[in-house]
Amino acid sequence: MRWDERLDGLFDDLEQQAEGLALVERDAEVAEQSRAEYAQVDLAGRALASTGRRLLVGLCGVGRLDATLTRAGAGWWLLDDERQEWLVATAAIASVRGLSGRAVAAEVRPVTSRLGLASALREVAQAGGQAVLHGRDGSVVRGVLERVGADFAEVLVGEGHGHLVTLPFPALAAVRSS
Repeated sequence: MRWDERLDGLFDDLEQQAEGLALVERDAEVAEQSRAEYAQVDLAGRALASTGRRLLVGLCGVGRLDATLTRAGAGWWLLDDERQEWLVATAAIASVRGLSGRAVAAEVRPVTSRLGLASALREVAQAGGQAVLHGRDGSVVRGVLERVGADFAEVLVGEGHGHLVTLPFPALAAVRSS
């Protein structure tokens, strides 16, 4: 075999090895970029992409809710279990089954999805009527949601004049229609 044939064979082999290494390196970069992009996905984005889906939600102080996600905002979800609606504080969610594998990016989310838990609770209060407030500790308060502050809600409990019970948002798991 001639020297130039040997060198051609050697160069061909080296080129194939280099191409193989480049493909392995590219695959590693793509995998790392995918992990980095997914690290930016938040639960709110996954929830917004799951609107209309039936979910099984494990909720601290309440248990499991099998319900359809109808709306989602900053720190809250609205679920409908066909008997009643549940306004859930996302901080009280322990687990979720049934979320879409997709997510809605923050920059394309509707303005209403940026409304926080206080805004959602004010809508419930404005609607009036009896509500049941579930605490993360398993406590239950039944009454009329009267007022909502920046980080707490007040519930009028009892007949006639009754008395106000104040629930800080960190203690709140969910509010449901009664």
